[in-house]
Amino acid sequence: MSLSSILSADAIDSAIKDCQAPDSFCPKKFFQICGLTKKSPQDVKKVFGILDNDASGFIEEEELKFFLQRFNPGARVLTEKETKNFLCAADDDGDGQIGAEEFQAMVLS
Repeated sequence: MSLSSILSADAIDSAIKDCQAPDSFCPKKFFQICGLTKKSPQDVKKVFGILDNDASGFIEEEELKFFLQRFNPGARVLTEKETKNFLCAADDDGDGQIGAEEFQAMVLS
Protein backbone atom coordinates (compact mmCIF):
# COMPACT_ATOMS: atom_id res chain seq x y z
CA MET A 1 0.00 0.00 0.00
CA SER A 2 1.23 3.49 -0.77
CA LEU A 3 0.48 6.83 0.83
CA SER A 4 -1.02 8.05 -2.45
CA SER A 5 -3.73 5.40 -2.10
CA ILE A 6 -4.88 7.24 1.06
CA LEU A 7 -3.89 10.86 0.34
CA SER A 8 -4.04 12.78 -2.92
CA ALA A 9 -0.75 13.29 -4.75
CA ASP A 10 -1.48 17.03 -5.03
CA ALA A 11 -2.02 17.36 -1.29
CA ILE A 12 1.20 15.45 -0.57
CA ASP A 13 3.10 17.73 -2.99
CA SER A 14 1.66 20.84 -1.32
CA ALA A 15 2.65 19.59 2.13
CA ILE A 16 6.20 18.76 0.98
CA LYS A 17 6.58 22.17 -0.71
CA ASP A 18 5.44 23.94 2.46
CA CYS A 19 8.41 22.60 4.44
CA GLN A 20 11.24 22.60 1.89
CA ALA A 21 13.46 24.92 3.91
CA PRO A 22 15.48 23.30 6.71
CA ASP A 23 13.84 23.69 10.15
CA SER A 24 10.48 24.66 8.60
CA PHE A 25 8.74 21.30 9.18
CA CYS A 26 5.79 21.37 11.58
CA PRO A 27 4.06 17.98 11.95
CA LYS A 28 0.58 19.40 12.71
CA LYS A 29 0.70 21.76 9.73
CA PHE A 30 2.03 18.99 7.48
CA PHE A 31 -0.81 16.65 8.50
CA GLN A 32 -3.37 19.39 7.79
CA ILE A 33 -1.97 20.32 4.37
CA CYS A 34 -1.64 16.71 3.17
CA GLY A 35 -5.20 16.00 4.32
CA LEU A 36 -4.40 13.36 6.92
CA THR A 37 -6.30 15.22 9.67
CA LYS A 38 -9.52 14.69 7.68
CA LYS A 39 -9.04 10.94 7.34
CA SER A 40 -10.59 8.20 9.46
CA PRO A 41 -8.73 6.68 12.42
CA GLN A 42 -8.35 3.51 10.31
CA ASP A 43 -6.68 5.47 7.50
CA VAL A 44 -4.36 7.18 10.00
CA LYS A 45 -3.33 3.73 11.29
CA LYS A 46 -2.67 2.60 7.71
CA VAL A 47 -0.41 5.63 7.22
CA PHE A 48 1.36 4.79 10.48
CA GLY A 49 1.98 1.27 9.16
CA ILE A 50 3.57 2.68 6.01
CA LEU A 51 5.75 5.10 8.01
CA ASP A 52 6.86 2.32 10.38
CA ASN A 53 9.56 1.23 7.95
CA ASP A 54 10.86 -1.71 9.99
CA ALA A 55 7.37 -2.91 11.07
CA SER A 56 8.37 -2.74 14.74
CA GLY A 57 5.06 -1.19 15.80
CA PHE A 58 6.83 2.09 16.52
CA ILE A 59 8.31 4.98 14.58
CA GLU A 60 11.77 5.55 16.00
CA GLU A 61 13.97 8.64 15.68
CA GLU A 62 15.93 7.12 12.78
CA GLU A 63 12.71 6.56 10.82
CA LEU A 64 11.52 10.10 11.58
CA LYS A 65 14.59 11.57 9.83
CA PHE A 66 13.27 10.15 6.55
CA PHE A 67 9.61 10.97 7.28
CA LEU A 68 9.18 13.32 4.29
CA GLN A 69 10.84 10.83 1.94
CA ARG A 70 8.14 8.28 2.76
CA PHE A 71 5.68 10.74 1.20
CA ASN A 72 7.94 11.73 -1.70
CA PRO A 73 11.31 10.03 -2.38
CA GLY A 74 12.77 13.31 -3.64
CA ALA A 75 11.97 15.18 -0.42
CA ARG A 76 14.64 16.32 2.01
CA VAL A 77 15.69 14.60 5.23
CA LEU A 78 14.43 16.23 8.43
CA THR A 79 17.03 18.12 10.44
CA GLU A 80 18.07 16.80 13.84
CA LYS A 81 16.11 19.64 15.50
CA GLU A 82 12.96 18.84 13.48
CA THR A 83 13.30 15.14 14.24
CA LYS A 84 13.65 15.75 17.99
CA ASN A 85 10.75 18.24 18.04
CA PHE A 86 8.54 15.79 16.13
CA LEU A 87 9.42 12.98 18.54
CA CYS A 88 8.79 15.18 21.60
CA ALA A 89 5.45 16.36 20.22
CA ALA A 90 4.11 12.82 19.68
CA ASP A 91 5.91 10.66 22.28
CA ASP A 92 3.39 10.91 25.13
CA ASP A 93 4.91 8.17 27.29
CA GLY A 94 8.52 9.33 26.89
CA ASP A 95 9.89 6.00 25.62
CA GLY A 96 11.75 7.61 22.70
CA GLN A 97 9.47 6.27 19.97
CA ILE A 98 6.01 6.94 18.57
CA GLY A 99 3.42 4.18 18.82
CA ALA A 100 0.32 3.89 16.63
CA GLU A 101 -1.96 5.39 19.29
CA GLU A 102 0.42 8.30 19.90
CA PHE A 103 0.61 8.97 16.15
CA GLN A 104 -3.14 8.81 15.80
CA ALA A 105 -3.64 11.17 18.76
CA MET A 106 -1.19 13.68 17.27
CA VAL A 107 -2.78 13.62 13.81
CA LEU A 108 -6.42 13.70 14.87
CA SER A 109 -6.24 16.08 17.83
